[in-house]
Amino acid sequence: MLLAACAQREEDPSVNLQHDYFGTVPSGREVRAYALTNGSGMLVRAINYGGIIQSLIVPDRDGTPADIVLGYDSLAPYLDASPYFGAITGRYTNRIGGAKFTLDGTTYQLAANDGPNHLHGGLKGFDKVVWNAETFQTEDGAGVVFTYISPAGEEGYPGMLEVRITYTLTSNSELVVDYFATTDEATPVNLTQHSYFNLAGHDGGDVLDHRLMINADAFTPVGATLIPTGELRSVADTPFDFRQPTAIGARIEDNDEQLRFGLGYDHNFVLNRESAAARSTVLAARVFDPESGRVMEIHTTEPGLQFYTGNHLDGTLRGKGGAVYRHRAGFCLETQHYPDSPNKPDFPTPILRPGMEYRSRTVFVFSVL
Repeated sequence: MLLAACAQREEDPSVNLQHDYFGTVPSGREVRAYALTNGSGMLVRAINYGGIIQSLIVPDRDGTPADIVLGYDSLAPYLDASPYFGAITGRYTNRIGGAKFTLDGTTYQLAANDGPNHLHGGLKGFDKVVWNAETFQTEDGAGVVFTYISPAGEEGYPGMLEVRITYTLTSNSELVVDYFATTDEATPVNLTQHSYFNLAGHDGGDVLDHRLMINADAFTPVGATLIPTGELRSVADTPFDFRQPTAIGARIEDNDEQLRFGLGYDHNFVLNRESAAARSTVLAARVFDPESGRVMEIHTTEPGLQFYTGNHLDGTLRGKGGAVYRHRAGFCLETQHYPDSPNKPDFPTPILRPGMEYRSRTVFVFSVL
C-alpha cells in the first residue's frame, strides 16, 4: 500500500507526515510508526521502538519505488529476531574489547554479548527501548524527534544520559539524522543508525554488484574477535581500498586475514578530513546500484564509518512481505567513533562529560543515475 501511495503522488515539494499504531511491547507500552513522505516519491517510516527505520522507499531511475532497507512488517520479529535492523544503537555503538573500560580511575564492567566483547550497548541497548516521540514540520521538511533518558548504571555505564535523535526528511530527498546527548557524569557515548541497505530493494538479492566508494585512506585492522589493534593501516593495495568506486563483491572472497576475521567486511574506516576534531560534515561514502540506478551518498560529522556486508545473514530470517534475507542481502554503513575507543587513548575520544554536549549529524542523500 505504501509503495502504491508513493507511485501515485504527484510532484510536490512539500513533505508530509502521519503516524499510526504499530504494536505493543510486553510491558504494555504502545509503539507507533511515523511516516514521512516528500513530493519526489520518497517515504521514511520509523517506529519509536529502537528508533528503527522500518521502511525507506526510494524511486529508481524509471520512477518505480522500492523499499531499500531490510526489516519486518510487524513489531514481534523486531522484539525476537532482529540483527539491529534499522535501529539506533548505543549507548556505545560497535564493540568494546573485553566488555570493560577504565574511566577516571574506575573500571566499568559491561555485558559480554559478542563473545568476550560488548556490542552495541549490551543486552538491552538503545535498539531495544521504547523512545518518546514528537513530530514537527518545517518549510522544506518534516520529521520526528525521539527522546530517551538512560539512567546511571544502565547496562553498566556511568552517568545518566539524556538522548535526542531527530529524523528529518527534506524535499531534496535527504534523510538527516541528528544526534544530541548530555550527561551528569563522564561516560562514553557513540550512537549510530544501523540500517541494512539494498538499493535494488530489500528483497533484491545480494548486494555484491553495488558500486561503493568510501572516502578513507586508512582503516582500523582488527584481531580475531574484531577488536581494533590500535593501528591505522593504509587501504592501498588491500581489499579495503574503496577510494574509487568498486563492486562490493570484487574482493570480498580474497585470501586476506582481515576478511577472514570479519567473514567479509566488518571494519571501521578512518574518514578523510582536514582534522579529526573538525565537526563539519564530509562525504563518507557513495553507493550506486547499476540495476536500479539508485545512488546513496552519506555525509557525516563522525570520524569513522563501519562497513558491514551482512556476513551473518543466512536465510533463516523472513522479512517484509516474506522476503528471505540470505547471505549478504544487505550492507551497513554506520557513521561512528572508532570501535573500542574507550580503551584506545590514541583514537578520537568518545567521552562525554558534564557541561558538554554530544552532537553528531549524518545525512543520507538519494538520487538516480
